[in-house]
Parts: sequence; C-alpha cells; structure tokens
Amino acid sequence: MNSSDAMREGLIALLPRLRRLARALAGQMDDADDLVQIVLERALARSGQWRPDAALDKWVFAIARNAWRDELRARHRSQALFAPEEAGDAVADNANTPSVQKLALAKALAALPPDHREVVALVLIEGMSYSEAADMLEVPVGTVTSRLARARTALQAHLGTEA
Repeated sequence: MNSSDAMREGLIALLPRLRRLARALAGQMDDADDLVQIVLERALARSGQWRPDAALDKWVFAIARNAWRDELRARHRSQALFAPEEAGDAVADNANTPSVQKLALAKALAALPPDHREVVALVLIEGMSYSEAADMLEVPVGTVTSRLARARTALQAHLGTEA
C-alpha cells in the first residue's frame, strides 16, 4: 500500500474524531459539516505534504484549526448565536433533558474565544494531553493550561454550575 492509500484509510478512520473537533470549533452543525468537508478536501489536495512517519491526526487537526480560523476571519464573526434547527425539538421538553443540556453546552462552547474553544476541543473532547495540545497549537504547555482553566471557568459561569 502506498502512502496515499494509507493516508486515505487513515482519514476514514479519523472521521469521527474530526467531526467532534469540527463541532467543538464551529458550534453549529452546518458549520461543522462544512469545516469537515473543507479539511478533507485540503488534506487530499495536499496529501504530498503529509509524511507517513508523522501523526496523521495532528496534521489533519492542524488543517482543521487553520481552516476554521480562515473561516472566522472571512466572516468577521460578529453575528449573534442562534439556536440550531434541531433545538426546536426540545422546546416543550423539561429544562433538564439531555437535548436541552447539550444545547446549553453548545451555546457555552460557542461563547468561548476561539483559542479557548480549541484547547477545550483538543484536551477535553479529544482527550489529548496538555503537551500534545501544546505541540499541535504551537504554544507552551503553560498557555494550554491557562487557556483551559479560563475556559472551564467561563463554561461553569455560563452553565451556572459550581467548580
């Protein structure tokens, strides 16, 4: 199997994690789906840049992070967060149902600054170590630690929970 085939198989195996990362970065399902498509297109178009001895997930996640930053800059995000279409299903539900809790968490994540949302996505959602996240983001481990601490505080405040 050549490196191009190996990369394609690796991308297929990486799809669930990529979707989770995209949802965490984008906050809205439509934006996340678009981001996944952009990332896959870029990865395939630039397959020659990937080294088979390098971690595919780090390479693809870096593409995702950069693509989302490009998208944010292009949009000049200043619009308010609107509830996703699927949130209408929970209108009559009790406020403690899982779908309402997921919506509240999605809103809280979307309210975080992009650099904090990235750290939450990599460490808390993807389960990367602080040093792995620091390597991917090209920042010191202390920066990851402080961003994560501030993000947790902001999430707790937004969700009305105690530490």
